[in-house]
Parts: sequence; structure tokens; C-alpha cells
Amino acid sequence: MNIAVLVSMLTFIAIGVPIAVSLILASTIGINFFTNLPLVIIPQRVLSGINSFPLMAVPFFILAGNMMSSGGMSVRLVNVAKSLTSNIQGGLAISCVLTCMMFAAVSGSSVATTFAIGSILIPAMIRHGYPKPVAASIQASSAELGVLIPPSIPLILYGVSTDTSIGQLFLAGIGPGVLVAFALIAYVYVLCKIKGYGSGNESEVYGFLHSISNAKAALFMPVIIIGGIYGGIFTPTEASAVAVAYAFVVSFFVYKTASWRELPGILQKSVISTVVIMMIIAAASLISYVVTRSGLSGLIATSFLGFFDSPVSFLIAVNLLLLFVGMFIETSAAILILAPILAPIAAQFGISYVHFGMIMVVNLALGMITPPLGVNLFAACSVAGIPLHNIIRSLVPFVLVIMACLAVVTFVPSVSLFLINAFY
Repeated sequence: MNIAVLVSMLTFIAIGVPIAVSLILASTIGINFFTNLPLVIIPQRVLSGINSFPLMAVPFFILAGNMMSSGGMSVRLVNVAKSLTSNIQGGLAISCVLTCMMFAAVSGSSVATTFAIGSILIPAMIRHGYPKPVAASIQASSAELGVLIPPSIPLILYGVSTDTSIGQLFLAGIGPGVLVAFALIAYVYVLCKIKGYGSGNESEVYGFLHSISNAKAALFMPVIIIGGIYGGIFTPTEASAVAVAYAFVVSFFVYKTASWRELPGILQKSVISTVVIMMIIAAASLISYVVTRSGLSGLIATSFLGFFDSPVSFLIAVNLLLLFVGMFIETSAAILILAPILAPIAAQFGISYVHFGMIMVVNLALGMITPPLGVNLFAACSVAGIPLHNIIRSLVPFVLVIMACLAVVTFVPSVSLFLINAFY
């Protein structure tokens, strides 16, 4: 059965069937032809897969991110970053990384970060002499911070699928997120020095205090969300609803940059994004049930434990597997399918669920900037107005920088766990 399900799934994906539909069809083949289970189990498992209170955070964070984009928050965050970097060569590119880090602290989505920040900074970088592929590469790789720095939708999905504390995962994401951000800033600075990008007056000079004053409502949002979670005021799921309410009030009544006519479009965009993710979650829940019932997860665990004799060899093998999977399967689906199988094996090697979650998310986030299914690449290329193949050469160094950060996150657990050890 396992071979039939795997071959069916890969065949459907290869011919262009959407991932969620491919997972459901492959599971249906396995259940119908290789088990005695009634087909009514399919809708039951699909519905139970999304019947989870923590998953309510997903649509709320998506809606909050879209409200921020339409409400002018992203523009104000860009101005804060520019005020910090306007006197540095390559300051505009560095401000892209800094803005993505700030926007990530409330959006939870790398694609939302790409469009919200990229629509402002990619054209600005191009106007000031950055080649289009370089500008798009900087934006695409910086937007990866959207799934590392809390709140993060992939971290929520990992927590739900492995029964791991989402609060602890959010806290653990800060270290790797800051590590990747500063590594990208260092590389961008060196790149601009060598190539001469941003050597002129590449952007308007913004007064730091003035930009902070204009953006104080936007900057206060992550303080409310993250502070509320770790202050015990509300859960991560409740925090997502607070984020929506706060983004709505700021966008419509404080900044007054969002119009009521835009609200139906914001809601529609959020609903479509939510449906896509929820369909993948539901389908992944079904195929996980099929795989677990067939005994494949136990077989994989036994094989891993028999083949690898140390945590180091296991982590190297897992990272290679995830790098390959991330290139072809959407991040949410990969987490929901693989995390319930691999996390218990990692625990048997003495690797905590939280640490392994950060390894998975950082690794699979690379898939967002690697062909052929790098969603950040498609978004950045569409904003920059260039075909995908034009970006590959300039993108390679950014991928290598993030892979170096992945190695640090993998083999230095304290990068992820030091805040948890301090708080708990």
C-alpha cells in the first residue's frame, strides 16, 4: 500500500495536480484498494485534521498581515529601517532585511512579507542602480524571516502536528531568525562594497526620531502580541485575534490609510490564502493517517535507528532529506506529513521536539527560495518583472548564507533553546 500511495502522490504532483488534491487522491487509492476501511473515513479524517483550536491562529495572522499591507504599516516600517541605514553603503538593501524582520514579527507569512515589503523596496533598489536579479534575490531571501521570527504559521503547524508548545516554538524562533537576519545583512553589506551597489545617495535621509514617531503604532504591535503571549495574558491563538483587531484599528482609525472600499478585497484575499493552507492541512492529515495505519512510520523509525548510530549522522541525513523535499513540496504540507514521523525519531536521539522543529522550519524555509517551487522567488520575480531563470545566479550566495545558518541552528541547539532555558 505504501508504494502505491507514494507513487500515486508523486504522479499526481508531477502532472500538475494541486498538492492538496494529490494527497487526497493518493490516500483514497490506498484506502479503497488496500484496506477494508469504509470510504466515509476520508471526509471524517479531512474534517478532523482542521478541527483544532490552535489552527484558528492561521486565518487570523493571514488577515492581520493583509490589513497591515493595506493599512500603510509596511511603508512606515520601511522608513524606520531607512533611517537606520541611510548613511551606509548598501543601506537600501540592508533596510530591506531589517524591514522584513520587523514585518515578520506580526505577519507570520513569508509570501505576505515578500509582497508587502517587496512592492516598495524592489522598485526602489532598481531605481538606485541595483540589478533586478540582485534586488529580487535580496527581497526573496529576506522574506524567509517571515516563517522564522514569531508569530510563524509553519511553527504553528509543526506545534499542532507534533503536540509541541506553540509558545515555546515562538520563543525558539527568535534566535534563528535574528541569526539569519544578521547573516544576510553582513553578506549584503559585503556584496555592496565589492560591487559598488548603493555607493551614492540611494535614498532619502529619514530622521530616526521622526520615522519612529510615525511608525510607533506599527512597532508597538509585536510588543503587544509577543509580550501578551509570554506575559500570560493570552494564548498564541488568542494573540492572532488581537493582532487582527489591532491592525484594523491602526489601519482604519489611526493611520486612516485603508479605505472601507478596500475591506472586502482584504477579506477575500485572506479567505483565499486561508482556504489554500487549510486544504493542505486537511489533506496532509488524511495521508498521515493512512501512513500511520499502514505501519510505515514505525518502519521508518526502526530503519533510521538501525542505520544511524549518532545524532550527528541522523541530523545530516534529515537535513539532506528536507532540503530535497523543500524544493518540491510546499512547506506546510512537508511539515504536516514529515514532522509526526521524524520528530519522535529525533527525540530518541536526544533531540528535543522544539529544537527539531526549528531545524525543520529553517530547512524547509529554504525551499521557499529554491526552484522549482520557491514561492518567494515567484513573488519577488513578479514584483521585479523578471523571469525566474534570471534570478538563479544572484540567488546562489544567499542560499549558501542561509545554509550556513542552518548548520549553526542544527548543531548548536542553544541558538534555538537559550531563551526557553531562560524563561522556563
